[in-house]
Amino acid sequence: MLSQRQKLVLKAIVEEYVRTNEPVGSRTLSKRTELNFSPATLRNDMADLEELGYLEKTHTSSGRLPSTMGYHFYVETIMKEKAEQDYDFPMIDEIFHRQDLSKEQAINESMQLVAQLTNYATLVLGNSANNQRIKKLQFVALQEQFALILMITDTGYVESKKIIVPEGLSFNEIEKVVNILDEILHDCLVSEIEAKLNEELKNEEIMEFMAYREDLVNAIVSAFQEMATEKYHLAGQSNMLLQPEFQDIEKVKDLFDAIEKKEILKIVKCDENGISVRIGDENEIKALQDCTVITVPYESKSGEKGAISIFGPKRMEYSKIIPLLEYIAKNINKIV
Repeated sequence: MLSQRQKLVLKAIVEEYVRTNEPVGSRTLSKRTELNFSPATLRNDMADLEELGYLEKTHTSSGRLPSTMGYHFYVETIMKEKAEQDYDFPMIDEIFHRQDLSKEQAINESMQLVAQLTNYATLVLGNSANNQRIKKLQFVALQEQFALILMITDTGYVESKKIIVPEGLSFNEIEKVVNILDEILHDCLVSEIEAKLNEELKNEEIMEFMAYREDLVNAIVSAFQEMATEKYHLAGQSNMLLQPEFQDIEKVKDLFDAIEKKEILKIVKCDENGISVRIGDENEIKALQDCTVITVPYESKSGEKGAISIFGPKRMEYSKIIPLLEYIAKNINKIV
């Protein structure tokens, strides 16, 4: 059990190391206004924190670095503080309030913005319905020229896709087309949608009805194809090159190999409960063992699950990143 003073010392060391990327000594700590203690007291606390496993000592300096255990203690402290605060991110609000963006675009753009603001890499991962069977297709009219197609599978997975209604078509006609597609594609594997439609559209009666609505059918089929693919969006991976931890060319090569082979997708899970913070060797992929990966799962109003994640150095700005990711997830939970 840490004393209140030791907690303050540990918090200060994490924040100094995040800011400077330099091992932290007692002289540096003594300059912080919240640590009104003698250098000797601070040195003793640092030695105790090292012995307890919260700090590590480098070979080249008398200063200390946070250990994985120290970072986790800091993260837990932030989580408690965060619960007592209201956060507001106007730039994120602006993205989610734009009517011309689909849910996927809003999520991707918000995480692209996070990558730009933080100089870290971000990942959006959505569930793939590729090996599931369609149980229900549903049409939802939105405002102006937009409509929403809902696809519900045999596992209860719900996927939604916003489409632009072709000019000259009424919402009534769209609903008729979706109802026909609902009958045709019932119990069809999501991965076989295109083949099934090509076969069924040879039926003269169906073909005659669909002929005048070709633009709409194409838009819906395109939406289905996007639903079926493994959905992920990666942004800011080149930002990792700016971090001091990745000046070693071999580390950079390993990291980009892991990205190219999609190995990083193994770390981000859509079905986890609550926020996940994996630090250093807690990441099973070797290329990420100098990194922290923070993941926040989300579920939209329509039931679609996914996860948003950020990759950065272990000395990440946790106090900014964690509230920001959770704020984005909260916005996703509000949209259909």
